[in-house]
Amino acid sequence: MSYQGRNAVVSGERARSRPRLFEEVRGRLRAKHYSLRTERAYLGWIRRFILANGKRHPRELGGPEIETFLTQLAVRGKVAASTQNQALSALLFLYREVLRVELPWMENVVRARRPVRVPTVLSEEEVKRLLASLEGRASLLASLLYGTGMRLMEGLRLRVKDLDFARNEITVRDGKGGKDRRTVLPASLAGPLQQEVERARTWHQQDLRAGFGEAWLPHALARKYPAASREFGWQYVFPARRRSLDPRDGRERRHHIDDAMLSRAIKRACGNAGIVKPVSAHTLRHSFATHLLEAGYDIRTVQELLGHKDVATTQIYTHVLNRGGRAVLSPLDR
Repeated sequence: MSYQGRNAVVSGERARSRPRLFEEVRGRLRAKHYSLRTERAYLGWIRRFILANGKRHPRELGGPEIETFLTQLAVRGKVAASTQNQALSALLFLYREVLRVELPWMENVVRARRPVRVPTVLSEEEVKRLLASLEGRASLLASLLYGTGMRLMEGLRLRVKDLDFARNEITVRDGKGGKDRRTVLPASLAGPLQQEVERARTWHQQDLRAGFGEAWLPHALARKYPAASREFGWQYVFPARRRSLDPRDGRERRHHIDDAMLSRAIKRACGNAGIVKPVSAHTLRHSFATHLLEAGYDIRTVQELLGHKDVATTQIYTHVLNRGGRAVLSPLDR
């Protein structure tokens, strides 16, 4: 066989091996119940790692190549520490969970600097202006995030059964770190949330009549309670207007609304409300915690409502208690 012919065979084998590798990674991620967001991120980093090394198969690479790749991200790419850590986690998953290769400890990696930042917090007056500039479901969802301290995806993934109107309580399932917790259901949102639940009920009944009506359930629950996915209690509080194909199994379901909808609405509302601070959905969570501490609530209570593992994480919100930086009263104001 000629040199060119051998090269063509090798290139063909590599081209066939890459899709198989990605399929193996995807299958392992789903077997371990990683989220679709994490799946997309990990596959993206693995693809970048392969391209950065001349499209060589990861089995031909190892610790030194990973060190170089991560260092280049920090030095040339100037990525954030969290971005570099995500890339490292993706490659560790690839080698440990898929290729079954133990990597040496990578002590020579140049670490991206982790900046120390305080969270952006809106004043109560700014929150009112922001919420007044929102409409429809975006307004209700933003109000819910501010009124409960939930993260954006926790709010979007809320199920009907986890709203307890009698106790003014919301159960947040499978939050960050896989933990459940309870938070307050604002009395002022009880009526609008009940209307949203009735909308979800109407769409669910229509889906059932059309032969659909399944909600996605975590794998263990889906196996244990095979009929639960069609029960109304498991439907999303904020369902999407249209059904879509679930990329995990190809089944047509009604998922929750897209998180980008709220992000776009908040950006427009900030412009209309004259708010110049950088505001995201997570800013509402920061504001919830800060305003509770300003109102005199115990930091342990706020910690439990937010679902923080360590109270030290919650203490970051004490930076704006009533008097600005570190709750210090300026000598000019004495």
